[in-house]
Amino acid sequence: MSVTRDLIEADDSMPGVLLRQDPELAEILLAERRRQSTTLQLIAAENFTSPAVLAALGSPLANKYAEGYPGARHHGGCEIVDVAERLAVERAQDLFGAEHANVQSHSGSSAVLAAYAALLRPGDTVLALGLPYGGHLTHGSPANFSGRWFDFVGYGVDAETGLIDYDQVRTLARTHRPKAIVCGSIAYPRHLDHAFFRVVADEVGAYLIADAAHPIGLVAGGAAPSPVPYADIVCATTHKVLRGPRGGMILCGGALAERVDRAVFPFTQGGAQMHTIAAKAVAFGEAATPAYAAYAHQVIANARVLAAHLAAEGLVVTTGGTDTHLITADPAPLGVDGKAARGRLAAAGIVLDCCALPHGDARGLRLGTAALTTQGMGEREMRAVATLLAEVLRGGTDAAAARNDVRDLVTEFPPYPE
Repeated sequence: MSVTRDLIEADDSMPGVLLRQDPELAEILLAERRRQSTTLQLIAAENFTSPAVLAALGSPLANKYAEGYPGARHHGGCEIVDVAERLAVERAQDLFGAEHANVQSHSGSSAVLAAYAALLRPGDTVLALGLPYGGHLTHGSPANFSGRWFDFVGYGVDAETGLIDYDQVRTLARTHRPKAIVCGSIAYPRHLDHAFFRVVADEVGAYLIADAAHPIGLVAGGAAPSPVPYADIVCATTHKVLRGPRGGMILCGGALAERVDRAVFPFTQGGAQMHTIAAKAVAFGEAATPAYAAYAHQVIANARVLAAHLAAEGLVVTTGGTDTHLITADPAPLGVDGKAARGRLAAAGIVLDCCALPHGDARGLRLGTAALTTQGMGEREMRAVATLLAEVLRGGTDAAAARNDVRDLVTEFPPYPE
């Protein structure tokens, strides 16, 4: 790749030093920006951060090594970054009503690893949603640390409704007496009954860990029920609906605060990424505003309209709809499986994911409305997206024509209008 002089002169948003010193990488970044601004981002785990979050990520805090916690660092010169981390912690506690927050986890997976490290020992039994039903890799995949170090038992969903089989959860808990129960999913579009999981955990003497990576942004906006009052530990990401930087966090009660902090550092990771923590603080501040609450509710309204119109177009929407930003659907009635559908849609500029479908070997589609809602799209646009998606899958619209339609829509709703 190469950057032309015209392109350099026309683009004033990228630091000139990068354009001058590394034009090859500059062109890669520009190409990704063009990709994001000319295609539809329907990946449920993605979103567009605010310019303020991006500014914090590119700040001088990236230079600071800060192993440890505020007031107890292993490096000098941490007086300023200590203030930034305390601010992020305070904002997270206030936003979610938690007694304690750890904002150092580098990702959602590392947050889950730290939660396990705080509560479990290798060989302990853990009850979690099975991977075929939407469980995450950290919920017992044999390719992941969780499946290698712990004995996972998976609960599932009802074959007819696609909803979590809560009777099975209780039966498995009583049979296996797990040390911990995990509630959370990467592909379950309905709210979880956290109160039920708390009752079952108490019945068998288990810890309750909520993996709220997907819904935590909706919780922040008051658009989804919070697991914080029920779970011993809540693990989450700070991107997705929350619109923060890529990273993780842990919420818990005061009684587990020290165990959680020690599980993050020094047990599972080293130096905190202070520029990312500052960006988390920005995102928490943004999420505490009325504008963000309105956004979170619009994300769900958009998802429900999109799900309904996908069903009307012939896709089979699992659980019959959604309570969240997330939709899973089977495109088989349109004559294509999930993997082929993803490729066909990508060629048309519609970017989404595949996922496992309950009770079968087929792959479905997983999509979400967080990014489109950030761009300002509403229910009218969701209907248009559903129609376009279905036409592409049926073969009624070729990729070139669909790309033009996509480009027109994104031009009307750019991710960064400024």
